[in-house]
Parts: sequence; structure tokens; C-alpha cells
Amino acid sequence: MYGRPTAVELLDAVQRFLDEEIVPHTDGRRQFLARVSANVLRMLARELQLEETHLDRAWTALETVLGPAERPCGLAALRAALQAREAELCARIRAGFGDTPAARAQLIACLRQTVQDKLAVTDPGYFTVRA
Repeated sequence: MYGRPTAVELLDAVQRFLDEEIVPHTDGRRQFLARVSANVLRMLARELQLEETHLDRAWTALETVLGPAERPCGLAALRAALQAREAELCARIRAGFGDTPAARAQLIACLRQTVQDKLAVTDPGYFTVRA
């Protein structure tokens, strides 16, 4: 716990076991499920590695659109506060925020950053394949 192996190292070890020991020796549905499981472990590892950076960027992007707010301490509190701020952003969009060119530009920049960070976790090759 909090030492070696790290959570990311443990996820990597299980992912490699699935990729190297299970997938080559199975077929059909079991092979598919092993591949999916290994991919989920890779996503979890990336999320653990990138979470703080992505939460910081999300907070900054939402401040640009919604205005400043007191940033909570700790990852759990920050996650909860970001959900509340995202709900506020959704309400503002439904109320017409983003209808002016300036507001639309702010909104698009905020959403682009959020989507890029989510893709860095779920599909890190997305931008390199499409570049």
C-alpha cells in the first residue's frame, strides 16, 4: 500500500498476464473478454497517472467559462466540485450560454480540453491516428 509495487505497476502486471498468457491460449468469447479486460486495466492505469493533471485542467477550463470559485482540497472533493460545476455549465448551456460568438469560443475551448483529456485516458492513439 503506497509503496512498491504501485497501483499502476499492479495493473500493468495483470494486463501483461492477460495479454501474454491468456489471450494467446484462448479463442472466441474468452479471448475477446480477456482483451477487453486488459484494455480496461490500461485505461485505469492511465487514469491514475493523469488524474491530477486532468482535474487541474478541468477546474481551470471551467473557471474560464463559469468564473472563479474556491477550489476544494483533495482529489475526492475536487471530483465532486467538478461534477457540480459541470452541472452548472449544462444548466447555463440550456439557458442559452454559448449563443454569442465570444461565449461560444470559451465554451468550445473548455469542452475541447475536456474531451482531449478523456481521450488521453480511453483512447490515447486517437489524435496520433487522425493527425
